[in-house]
Amino acid sequence: MTESARSDKGVRLARGVQVLFETMGYAAMCEVKLRSRRRVDVMGINDKGHIIVAEVKSGPEDYRADNKWQDYLEFCDQFFFAVAEDFPTDMIPEDQGLIIADDFHAEILRPSTDFKLNAARRKNMTLRFARQAATRLRSIETGQLRQKNLF
Repeated sequence: MTESARSDKGVRLARGVQVLFETMGYAAMCEVKLRSRRRVDVMGINDKGHIIVAEVKSGPEDYRADNKWQDYLEFCDQFFFAVAEDFPTDMIPEDQGLIIADDFHAEILRPSTDFKLNAARRKNMTLRFARQAATRLRSIETGQLRQKNLF
């Protein structure tokens, strides 16, 4: 599988994870930048401030090449790997949450450990999420306004 095909598959799986998170009561967003300069694939925040993260793996090669996923654990209350149905799930550590996803939905196959984010980090992550979401919304609105010649 080419890198582009893996990337496209990852984007599609991330959409399915977003749908799952939203049905669980979370506002969800892809590619959220962390203070550490890393980016999580999908992050969700619910009305109580609980933060969940999913690291999407498009295939075994993508998983084997990843040496950063443990860095994400300190930025969430729950962490999941999200993979396609044909992914060899025995590769995923048994102490981590597991989501099976496709382009349209996803399902939790194995629950996550609870990491209990501390209050200062939770506030920082909530603000980062909100600011990134607002910036993305503004760029979408600006693009739409330009298309309609209203800007």
